[in-house]
This record gives sequence, structure tokens and C-alpha cells, in this order.
Amino acid sequence: MGWIYLLIAGLLECCWAVGLKYSDGFTKLWPSAITIILIVFSLTLLSLAMRTIPVGTAYAVWSGIGAAMLAVYGIAFMGEPVNVVRVACILMIIASVAGLKYFA
Repeated sequence: MGWIYLLIAGLLECCWAVGLKYSDGFTKLWPSAITIILIVFSLTLLSLAMRTIPVGTAYAVWSGIGAAMLAVYGIAFMGEPVNVVRVACILMIIASVAGLKYFA
């Protein structure tokens, strides 16, 4: 169950990070409120995952999921640049997360 919690927590991390952009420095009420709720849920699930997954592994996977997803989101929806090196780096993050899941 810990890995499921961790996957959902990582997905929520991506969502709240995008929410930070739309909250405009927490000056917009609804984007700010939604972002705060997502942060709380993400960190709660991360803490539940850490009951069965070592803290270093859990945190690295959580942040790796968020980093890779946000990079892809930025490319797909926010007009961020895409090139071979950037894609390779995203794939290395994904490989690292998979490695921590299967070999740590």
C-alpha cells in the first residue's frame, strides 16, 4: 500500500506545484485554497508511505515523480522548450525512480 500512497502523493505534488503558478503568490483565493489542500493531501500520503518505505527512498521517489511530471507538463502545456538533452534528463529521472522502486 505504501507504494500506492507514494505514487498518488507524487501525482498530487505535480498538481500543487502547478497550482502555485496559478495562485499568483497566494494572492488569488481559489487557486491558493486548492493548492493548499493538495499540499496537505500530498504530504499526508507521503507520510503514510514512509511507514513502510525508507525515508530517503520515499522522498526521492516523491520528488522525482513530481519533477518528471512537471517537466513534461511544462513542455506539453506551457510552451517550455523541448530538446534531446531535456528529454534524456527526464528519462533519467524516471529511470532513477524505477530503480529506487525495484532495487532499493
